[in-house]
Amino acid sequence: MNKIDLNGRCAVVTGGAQGFGRAITERFVASGAKVAIWDHDQPLAEKTAREIGAGVTAFKVDVTDLAAVEKTRDATLAAFGKIDILVNNAGIAGINKTVWETDLDEWRKVLRINLDGPFICCKAIVPTMVKQKYGRIVNIASIAGKEGNPNAAHYSASKAGLIALTKSLGKELAAYDIAVNAVTPAAAKTAIFDQLTQQHIDFMLSKIPKGRFVLVEELAAMAAWLASEDCAFSTGAVFDISGGRATY
Repeated sequence: MNKIDLNGRCAVVTGGAQGFGRAITERFVASGAKVAIWDHDQPLAEKTAREIGAGVTAFKVDVTDLAAVEKTRDATLAAFGKIDILVNNAGIAGINKTVWETDLDEWRKVLRINLDGPFICCKAIVPTMVKQKYGRIVNIASIAGKEGNPNAAHYSASKAGLIALTKSLGKELAAYDIAVNAVTPAAAKTAIFDQLTQQHIDFMLSKIPKGRFVLVEELAAMAAWLASEDCAFSTGAVFDISGGRATY
């Protein structure tokens, strides 16, 4: 494991209790950071925090609720004193159906968590980063946001929106030493697979030239660099980690 210096940094990782979020939390702690796990599943978040050990605190929060996010931001600032890093990782896959078969409520639920959530977290935390004139924001998007997966229009659209949000916010914050970047991974074998049909899982694997799914540790390594001071000139950018699937 290459050493990335996050010593003295304080991070928020949404959806940090499992999957990509847990791997990112573990990598950040190994790199010297303190991490606040923001997750809707408080028992699992607390279990993860205990297992990772010192430097990790769990907070229960619904990222789609601005008032709840602002309250959790304040609690995190009280505990850590600052927030240097925000990783918008919380997300859901939704049900695999065609556009015309997808219920409107299902569409809105996926967009609310996957796109409104990152917007709300940025809205709440960015002013503190602007005040301290430093910050790193890493948005966990998806290759689906570039290509548009069939039978997953809601998920694909939410991740495409997150890519655009990254680009807009990156431009807005460029003068404040606040880098905002997105990562577009291929699928990984995490709990999100429980929401997908086997047919859809097989489809995603067939599109990856490397012939396997991404490892959560590989995604975490990229996120750690994007969250570091070394990532000083890349902002509003999209970093591919799709095993060769991406064509642009």
